[in-house]
Amino acid sequence: MLVSLFREARQCTRCALSESRTQVVFGAGNADADLMFVGEAPGAEEDRQGLPFVGRSGALLTEALAGVGIDREDVFIANTLKCRPPANRDPLASEVETCQPWLFRQIELIEPKVVATLGNFATKLLTGEPTGITKVHGKPVVRQLGERWVRLFPMFHPAAALRASGVADQFRDDVAALPSLLAEPSPGPEDR
Repeated sequence: MLVSLFREARQCTRCALSESRTQVVFGAGNADADLMFVGEAPGAEEDRQGLPFVGRSGALLTEALAGVGIDREDVFIANTLKCRPPANRDPLASEVETCQPWLFRQIELIEPKVVATLGNFATKLLTGEPTGITKVHGKPVVRQLGERWVRLFPMFHPAAALRASGVADQFRDDVAALPSLLAEPSPGPEDR
């Protein structure tokens, strides 16, 4: 099913980003992952390779996961947008809304226990709240996404951690909390 969704997404022309992309960056990783990461949007290198988090941010994420015993091959990584915004500008609200069904369907098919949101755009979209990442990072919440109940875990985006040492420390602290979150049973409506 995930492969069929990927084939469908590759042909997407629902918004103007389809005109400037090199290719759709659908996501990558374990289709049966208990842990899924959702970032903002593909950058230039991701657009070129067709894979999420392949630049410096991806290297930091991979390194931080390895530091807590999580192999990147065991997680699934996607973005709120499947196409790169021109000049890496912030996603437009209309683009996030247009791409949202792709992401929600990915979550339904992968069935993760924990969805770690990386940065403001993914966090605001999936929590349904306007509160910024600085106030909510490291605080898990249970939400229903489509038909699936998941534990959302807002985290700073690795790109922010690369820019500021204080954020880097918070990012690593949040990553360190992931193994204990994964050890918890899958959430349901009673956990809200």
